[in-house]
Order: sequence, then C-alpha cells, then structure tokens
Amino acid sequence: MIIGKTNVPELGYSGASYNMIFPPTNNPWNSEYTAGGSSSGSGAAVASGIGPTAIGSDGGGSVRIPASINGLFGLKGSMGRVPLYPGTKDETAPGVSGWEGIEHIGPITRTVADGALMMSVIASGPDDRDRRTIPNDVNWMDAIKGDIKGLRVAWTPDWGYAQVDPEVRAICARAAKVFEAQLGCRVDEVSPWADDYFGHFFTIVLAETDLRGMRDLVAKYGGHMQPHLVEAINATMTDIQITDAIVARKKIANQSWRFMRTYDLLLTPTIAVAPFKQGIQGPETIEGKEAGPFQWIAFTYQFNMTGQPAASVPAGFTEDGLPVGLQIVGRHLDDATVLRAAAAYEAAAPWKDKWPPMLQRMNL
Repeated sequence: MIIGKTNVPELGYSGASYNMIFPPTNNPWNSEYTAGGSSSGSGAAVASGIGPTAIGSDGGGSVRIPASINGLFGLKGSMGRVPLYPGTKDETAPGVSGWEGIEHIGPITRTVADGALMMSVIASGPDDRDRRTIPNDVNWMDAIKGDIKGLRVAWTPDWGYAQVDPEVRAICARAAKVFEAQLGCRVDEVSPWADDYFGHFFTIVLAETDLRGMRDLVAKYGGHMQPHLVEAINATMTDIQITDAIVARKKIANQSWRFMRTYDLLLTPTIAVAPFKQGIQGPETIEGKEAGPFQWIAFTYQFNMTGQPAASVPAGFTEDGLPVGLQIVGRHLDDATVLRAAAAYEAAAPWKDKWPPMLQRMNL
C-alpha cells in the first residue's frame, strides 16, 4: 500500500530539504535541522514512523544522504538495478528528461532486511523502457545472510583532501573498526583516489539536464525558484568542460575498478557533517575552514559516476543526539556483498530500536 507522496527540494537539485512551495522537511531527530535531500520526505517519513519503507532517487547521493541524516539504512544499487521510467527518460516532459547516466532508485528503510525486501520487489529488470537496466541476478533476501569474515576492506575518512567534521570523522572511524574487531575483516586506511571530481560531476549533471525545458521553466517561473537553481540552469558550459567531465568519469571508473581488485569493500563517512540547521545549502564552515555549499557531500556522488552499489548505515550519534552515517561501497555489480556487509554491521551495532526523542515522548 502506498501511503502518499513525500516532499523534496526543488526538482531534486539539492541535498538540503526545502523548496518554495511547501514548508521545509524537518529532521525527526531535531525539527530545527534539515532532513537532507533530495529524498528528504522519504527519510523523514521512515525515521518518524509514518511508514516502514520509502523510495528514494539518487543522482548524487539522494538516497544515502537522507538515510545518513535521518539515522536509517539506504541503498543505491548498481546502475540499472532498478528500472526507472518516466523520470530521466521521458523527453516529452520539459525539465524532467535528464541525469540518465547517474540516476538510481533505491530503498530507505529502518533495517537492512527491509531494504533487501524492497529491492526484491523493485529490482525487476531488465525493462525495455529503461535501456540501462540490467538483469536481476541477486537473491536479495539470501544476500543479507552470512558473515563477512576475511574480506579486505578499505577505509578513508576524507579521501586525503575533504573537509570533515571532527565528530563525524571519529564516529565513522569507530564504526569502521567494527569491521575489523568484531566482523573479522582486514581494514586498511587507504583511498582509491586523491582527486576532487565534484566540478566534473556537476558538469555531467548539467550536460544531462534538459536545459531547453529547464530554461523555459526559469523564464516563466524563475522569480519563484531557488536562486541557486536558477543560477545553475542559466550557467554556460564550454565544449572542453563537457569533454573534460566525460574523460574524468572514465578516469574515476578506471581508478575504482583497479582499486577494488584489491579490496572487497570501501568505507567512508556518508556525508562530511552531522545534520545542520534548515534554510541553507550546507554549512559555511567545516573543520573551522570556509566551505562551499556542496563540500559536505564529498563522499557520495563519485559512485553515481562509476555506477557502483553503495549503502549508508547508521554509524552513531553526535553529542547532540544527531545521526551520522557510514557509507559501504562494493565492487561493480556486487550489490550482494554490500547488503551482506550492511546486515553484518547492523547485527554488530544494532540501531532499529533507536527512535527520535519526539517519538519516545509520544510512547510510539
């Protein structure tokens, strides 16, 4: 049964949870804070107990970001694992057709088992309406069984360059140690790359956007749209910027498969900060240094570029009681190992009985 639709940032072009039509989506752990994005309403609905599962769309982290910010499990399966239509596929809807090469659909749930159950339903490819879909060759409920002893696991707190909140860094480092101390993995602190690909990623976003349709919307309704979106849509790109981004996507994909031939899994913080106050695109400072509006999402978009499976699991809570997520990334098409690792971690560090204080006060 579908309960209803959930709120999103304007047209999905943000990791924060507000638009100019509806009130912002509040974080159930603290209603003054963001619920993330772009699947903000999905994350808040599950975290607040409105429903056990929700669908999210992930073009640069939009399943994993709200999962992290709301203390939930979120899975971006391999590219094409879940068929997608008409979103990013329907050329007749101005402003909709875009992001085809990076968009994924996935579950946001309270438990890994619930996420696996949802994938067993929605991962129904191949589908002729989505030319990128792949066959469903994963037994989702079996994938969450068994241990992960002996797996080679890479852990990076910052890629070697990202600004990361010290409390988030410490919480995720403790979570990564669980894989070695309790789950029997070999964990090395190492990164697959030292390059910041966000500029190239955003060029791909714009290159895959229906700019004609979006600019028509801006021309008609720009005064009612978020300034950052209007600025992005009206920006120009050179041919060299576009081809540089295409080459960069090839580079990061090659770096990734070479790295993952040594490691079964890669662990990172899901996002670089804890949930932040409503009304901003991102914190102005991280680690005491000035930060751009998207520097807090330094860990998710890369795996939309490579198409690898990636999940977010609750890693712990800040001293203020706000949730922090750990990202688990697998090899190309190896969704099963990501799920098995997430389930093993959940068994070692369970979170399903942790509810936002507002629900505890209501005895729900």
